[in-house]
Amino acid sequence: MSDSTDKTTVIQPRPFILSSTSNEWSTGVLDCFQDLPHCCFAFWCLPCFTCITAHEAGECPLLPVLDAFGLIPPMTTALRVSVRQRYGIEGTVCKDCVYSCFLGPCTWCQISREIKIRTKPITDVKK
Repeated sequence: MSDSTDKTTVIQPRPFILSSTSNEWSTGVLDCFQDLPHCCFAFWCLPCFTCITAHEAGECPLLPVLDAFGLIPPMTTALRVSVRQRYGIEGTVCKDCVYSCFLGPCTWCQISREIKIRTKPITDVKK
Protein backbone atom coordinates (compact mmCIF):
# COMPACT_ATOMS: atom_id res chain seq x y z
CA MET A 1 0.00 0.00 0.00
CA SER A 2 1.44 3.32 -1.00
CA ASP A 3 0.91 6.46 1.05
CA SER A 4 0.66 9.21 -1.48
CA THR A 5 -0.73 12.59 -0.67
CA ASP A 6 -1.73 15.10 -3.26
CA LYS A 7 -0.23 18.51 -2.77
CA THR A 8 -1.63 21.48 -4.54
CA THR A 9 0.50 24.54 -4.97
CA VAL A 10 -1.24 27.81 -5.61
CA ILE A 11 0.85 30.66 -6.91
CA GLN A 12 -0.65 34.11 -6.52
CA PRO A 13 0.50 36.92 -8.77
CA ARG A 14 2.51 39.53 -6.94
CA PRO A 15 1.52 43.17 -7.13
CA PHE A 16 3.58 45.30 -9.45
CA ILE A 17 4.81 48.41 -7.68
CA LEU A 18 6.24 51.16 -9.77
CA SER A 19 8.89 52.95 -7.78
CA SER A 20 9.10 56.67 -8.33
CA THR A 21 12.11 57.13 -6.10
CA SER A 22 15.35 58.31 -7.58
CA ASN A 23 18.84 59.10 -6.48
CA GLU A 24 18.14 62.84 -6.67
CA TRP A 25 16.40 65.22 -4.30
CA SER A 26 12.69 65.40 -5.15
CA THR A 27 12.86 69.20 -4.99
CA GLY A 28 15.67 71.70 -5.25
CA VAL A 29 17.14 73.50 -2.27
CA LEU A 30 15.62 76.78 -3.50
CA ASP A 31 12.15 75.32 -4.17
CA CYS A 32 10.80 76.51 -0.81
CA PHE A 33 7.61 77.89 -2.34
CA GLN A 34 6.49 74.45 -3.50
CA ASP A 35 5.24 73.93 0.05
CA LEU A 36 4.15 77.40 1.12
CA PRO A 37 2.94 76.49 4.65
CA HIS A 38 6.30 74.89 5.48
CA CYS A 39 8.13 77.83 3.90
CA CYS A 40 6.20 80.33 6.04
CA PHE A 41 6.64 78.26 9.18
CA ALA A 42 10.40 78.03 8.59
CA PHE A 43 10.59 81.77 7.91
CA TRP A 44 8.63 82.86 10.98
CA CYS A 45 9.84 80.25 13.47
CA LEU A 46 12.95 78.47 12.19
CA PRO A 47 13.95 77.00 15.60
CA CYS A 48 10.55 75.30 15.99
CA PHE A 49 10.59 74.15 12.36
CA THR A 50 14.06 72.60 12.66
CA CYS A 51 13.16 70.75 15.86
CA ILE A 52 9.98 69.32 14.29
CA THR A 53 11.84 68.32 11.12
CA ALA A 54 14.57 66.62 13.17
CA HIS A 55 11.87 64.67 15.01
CA GLU A 56 10.20 63.67 11.70
CA ALA A 57 13.61 62.40 10.53
CA GLY A 58 13.79 60.16 13.60
CA GLU A 59 16.35 62.26 15.46
CA CYS A 60 16.25 63.99 18.83
CA PRO A 61 14.14 67.14 18.38
CA LEU A 62 16.63 69.24 20.35
CA LEU A 63 19.65 68.47 18.16
CA PRO A 64 19.19 71.54 15.92
CA VAL A 65 20.04 73.67 18.96
CA LEU A 66 23.65 72.57 18.39
CA ASP A 67 23.72 74.63 15.18
CA ALA A 68 23.87 77.82 17.27
CA PHE A 69 27.30 76.88 18.65
CA GLY A 70 29.36 76.48 15.50
CA LEU A 71 30.54 78.20 12.39
CA ILE A 72 29.39 75.23 10.34
CA PRO A 73 25.91 74.13 11.43
CA PRO A 74 26.61 70.53 12.49
CA MET A 75 23.02 69.35 12.86
CA THR A 76 21.83 70.76 9.55
CA THR A 77 24.78 69.17 7.77
CA ALA A 78 24.41 65.85 9.61
CA LEU A 79 20.67 65.60 9.01
CA ARG A 80 21.05 66.44 5.33
CA VAL A 81 23.71 63.71 5.00
CA SER A 82 21.46 61.29 6.92
CA VAL A 83 18.43 61.95 4.71
CA ARG A 84 20.60 61.62 1.59
CA GLN A 85 21.90 58.25 2.75
CA ARG A 86 18.49 57.00 3.91
CA TYR A 87 16.91 57.64 0.51
CA GLY A 88 19.97 56.90 -1.64
CA ILE A 89 20.32 60.46 -2.87
CA GLU A 90 23.63 61.25 -4.51
CA GLY A 91 25.73 64.11 -3.24
CA THR A 92 28.75 64.95 -1.14
CA VAL A 93 29.33 66.07 2.43
CA CYS A 94 31.03 69.14 0.98
CA LYS A 95 27.84 70.16 -0.87
CA ASP A 96 25.77 69.40 2.23
CA CYS A 97 28.06 71.63 4.27
CA VAL A 98 27.87 74.49 1.74
CA TYR A 99 24.07 74.32 1.57
CA SER A 100 23.85 74.15 5.36
CA CYS A 101 26.12 77.16 5.86
CA PHE A 102 24.76 79.48 3.20
CA LEU A 103 21.19 78.28 2.65
CA GLY A 104 20.27 76.97 6.11
CA PRO A 105 16.52 77.68 6.17
CA CYS A 106 16.15 76.51 2.55
CA THR A 107 18.05 73.34 3.41
CA TRP A 108 15.68 72.60 6.31
CA CYS A 109 12.68 73.14 4.03
CA GLN A 110 14.18 70.77 1.45
CA ILE A 111 14.82 68.09 4.09
CA SER A 112 11.25 68.44 5.36
CA ARG A 113 9.78 68.21 1.84
CA GLU A 114 11.91 65.16 1.04
CA ILE A 115 10.76 63.31 4.17
CA LYS A 116 7.14 64.22 3.41
CA ILE A 117 7.40 63.08 -0.23
CA ARG A 118 9.30 59.85 0.47
CA THR A 119 7.14 58.74 3.40
CA LYS A 120 3.83 59.48 1.67
CA PRO A 121 1.82 56.25 1.65
CA ILE A 122 1.28 54.51 -1.67
CA THR A 123 -2.33 54.79 -2.73
CA ASP A 124 -4.05 52.25 -4.91
CA VAL A 125 -5.91 53.89 -7.76
CA LYS A 126 -8.64 51.68 -9.19
CA LYS A 127 -10.60 52.50 -12.29
